[in-house]
Amino acid sequence: MSEYVLVCVAWPYANADIHQGNVTGSYLPADIYARFHRLKGNHVLMVSGSDSHGTPVTVRAEEEGKTAREVFEYFHGRFLDVFQQLGLAYDLFTHTDTENHHRVSQDIFLALLNNGYLYRQVTQQMYSPGNGRFLPDRYVEGTCPNCGYERARGDQCDNCNTLFESAAELKNPHSKIDKTALELRDTEHYFINLPKIADDGLLNWIRTDKEHWRPQVINFARNFIEQGL
Repeated sequence: MSEYVLVCVAWPYANADIHQGNVTGSYLPADIYARFHRLKGNHVLMVSGSDSHGTPVTVRAEEEGKTAREVFEYFHGRFLDVFQQLGLAYDLFTHTDTENHHRVSQDIFLALLNNGYLYRQVTQQMYSPGNGRFLPDRYVEGTCPNCGYERARGDQCDNCNTLFESAAELKNPHSKIDKTALELRDTEHYFINLPKIADDGLLNWIRTDKEHWRPQVINFARNFIEQGL
């Protein structure tokens, strides 16, 4: 009896060309897996798309004096050309700026909100007085407190690979856009209540028999949740 197999492939940021590591690490293994199941006579749907809303897209757009749409549409087209040349058999390769993606994303957000799985919290984030806005981590540069590298990003240092929970950990943080100094300001955001989701059924769902899951995957997921989210 044939099975229905959904293959979900990582979505690349549409801010640069696909490189060899992307192909060998994500796209080629997924294509091999999909082809295997098609040969077995299973119904396969292999899907992915370009992440057109990632901060790397807007960073490149501002560096080149273009709109984010111009940048992601250019690289989205190049992705499609590369995949076609490689013979990767996607059933759907879309992007995050479609009307359908907007609608589904909003539906998911509202479902989480209406069921009590989201909460508001005020946090301090980097604000640029010169730009008049809060800046995502990738718009922030500064000196790494661990190794002294002067061009560390707000989320990690590429020199020593130190990860930062907040860009405020950097010394002398400044805007990557215009190099001006930044300041911490309060801002309110929505957060997912992971403990509530775990208690309301996620842990029990993980504990049920998963015929198609590898044992180590089930154990990792269960242990991760049982330790507390």
